[in-house]
Amino acid sequence: MRISYLVYQLFNLIMIFMLLRVLLSWFPNINWNGEPLYSLRKFTDIFFEPFRRVIPPIGMIDISPVLAFIVLSIVQTLFYRLLYSFGF
Repeated sequence: MRISYLVYQLFNLIMIFMLLRVLLSWFPNINWNGEPLYSLRKFTDIFFEPFRRVIPPIGMIDISPVLAFIVLSIVQTLFYRLLYSFGF
């Protein structure tokens, strides 16, 4: 199995965690202080916070996850192509 494929799948796993966080945020009664949701929140905040600092929420809508998905997809493709071109 190629390293480029493993890196590509790692990015997919990160995006699944991000999607899970976004979907769970639609339920207001979720306790984010208990495990495993606390760990999910802390992990995904690494990707969302840089965008939240730059772009404030529009009304009640936080668009930082959308931007995080777009940027992470671009980085995923770049890493995959770079590793694949070097034979990894």
